[in-house]
Amino acid sequence: MLQILFLGAIFGLSIFLFTLVLTKKNGKFYYAPLVPFIVAILVTAYGIFKVGGFEGMAYGILGVCILVVTLVGVLLLPFISKRMTSNQLNKVDKAILVLSPLVLFAAIGWIISSNEGYWIIDKGAIADTQSINSYYTVSTISEGAKQLHLQLDEKYVGKAIEVEKVKTVGNTEVTVKIVNGGEVDAIPYITIGLDAIVEPLKVQTTDGETISPHRKNY
Repeated sequence: MLQILFLGAIFGLSIFLFTLVLTKKNGKFYYAPLVPFIVAILVTAYGIFKVGGFEGMAYGILGVCILVVTLVGVLLLPFISKRMTSNQLNKVDKAILVLSPLVLFAAIGWIISSNEGYWIIDKGAIADTQSINSYYTVSTISEGAKQLHLQLDEKYVGKAIEVEKVKTVGNTEVTVKIVNGGEVDAIPYITIGLDAIVEPLKVQTTDGETISPHRKNY
């Protein structure tokens, strides 16, 4: 979430400053907030109508962040335009024209490189039952992403599940950590979203226990 907010702020600010400097010569400063506003609408619409689902929400949040930066720019624009008395580009303006795209692409690259490839969809516990064994199931969700649901058995009553790591290089391996602090008289479960799964999929705990699939349904 913080990564999306950061990217949205950088995206909106970079477009605003870049457009503001470009409009310095003709004095049409209203383009500075207008361009990121249009971008925000397009990004949000893409998330809603093209992507959809959980991933579409991320685009929506990104669009809202850009829109917030745009609104702040609208409020500050009268004060900024008064200070821009000359239509000639100075050293600061030229630096903005060069650095804004670089910062934007650097932010996008950072977000891509830091993407863990998974997210938590749901976690909780169900009533203890003697008939259940630890298992996982996999299903396909929006845009080909996968959903892995992991349910533990009665020996983990009162425990909770945390994702330790997800290996995405080569075959996919999901490692979870069993911790205290779960619901009393209940066994834990967790549902994880994965960008993709590369077979053979391995699900295990940090204690070395391998969890078997309930059924092959992906």
